[in-house]
Amino acid sequence: MDKEEVIEKKEIKELLELNEELENYFRNTIIPQLFIDANLVLRKFSPPANMHFKLTKEDIGKSTHDIPSLANLPGLIDSIKEVISSNEDIEKEIQTNDKRWFQMNLLPYIIRKQNITNGAVITFVDITERIVDKQVIEKINADHETFIYSVSHDFRGPLTNLVLLIDLLKAAINKKDKEETKLLLETMYRSAQSMVTIINELTDLAKNGIDPQDKPEEVSIEQILESVKFTLKNQIFQSHAKITTNFEVKTLLFSRKNLRSIMYNLLSNAIKFTAEEKTPEICIRTDKLEEYTLLSVEDNGVGIEPEKQKDIFAIFERLKPHIEGTGVGLFIVDKMVKNQGGRIEVNSKLGEGTTFTIYLKNEY
Repeated sequence: MDKEEVIEKKEIKELLELNEELENYFRNTIIPQLFIDANLVLRKFSPPANMHFKLTKEDIGKSTHDIPSLANLPGLIDSIKEVISSNEDIEKEIQTNDKRWFQMNLLPYIIRKQNITNGAVITFVDITERIVDKQVIEKINADHETFIYSVSHDFRGPLTNLVLLIDLLKAAINKKDKEETKLLLETMYRSAQSMVTIINELTDLAKNGIDPQDKPEEVSIEQILESVKFTLKNQIFQSHAKITTNFEVKTLLFSRKNLRSIMYNLLSNAIKFTAEEKTPEICIRTDKLEEYTLLSVEDNGVGIEPEKQKDIFAIFERLKPHIEGTGVGLFIVDKMVKNQGGRIEVNSKLGEGTTFTIYLKNEY
């Protein structure tokens, strides 16, 4: 046996030993891992990868392009090519079709003796809970910022008015002008009442606001409506509001707390934005479509100008400046609906009324 044959046999033995070590590693690791060669062919995968990506032994030797569960992973193939060409590690966060999040780490598989990169070893760490927690925290922070901004925004006007009125009252008292003193006191009382109204609305928004951790569940729309009507009983009594319902769908798949907040905001707005000479007439109905359930609230109120309809869901947008409010109600409604994959539409005619239609997904 010549020297070249000895070297060749030694190299083969080393490769077999290396391959056995690699096999043992992939067989025993508890982390989803793939070994894909420079030709984008799947060479090995760990048992957890089989569970996550539904791989079988028949997939070994196939091109990554021909394995749907891998071909559909966002950025996988391009990342492998980048690792092979650059010899540098890559780390990415990806979301799979089943809505799970993974941290994808790609390491170049280098054959040291030949100094070539012959593929990549890809590791997947499930970070779904971390991403969900992060999103929840971001939503909570955003809601808190919205609420704080709303408080400062809505109190600035009445407080400024009170300060000016107090200065005028001092002057009227010094002049011993009883009529002006009486008028200023009445104006101060109205300004203080305005602040009380704002406090009550903000308290209701805080109580019934967005809870990002609330999960969709089967909710009785009739029970939600009765709860909201009880909360608004004073407004309903004072306005003599007539509320009718037509529920083709009696249960909705939505967050109970958020659905109550949506109903509260839409119903209170329907009562609030009614012309003084009219009795509020409000119809609440549900309808079933293929992908969505429709929840609509129709009123005979003052209506919304066409040019304002596109802006009504913006934060602090007030439809009627002379009517007290926080300007965050419809913003929050829109946010709640979108957070659970739905959308809200408005159809309104000035002087005739408004219909808000909410599209709620039938499945999540």
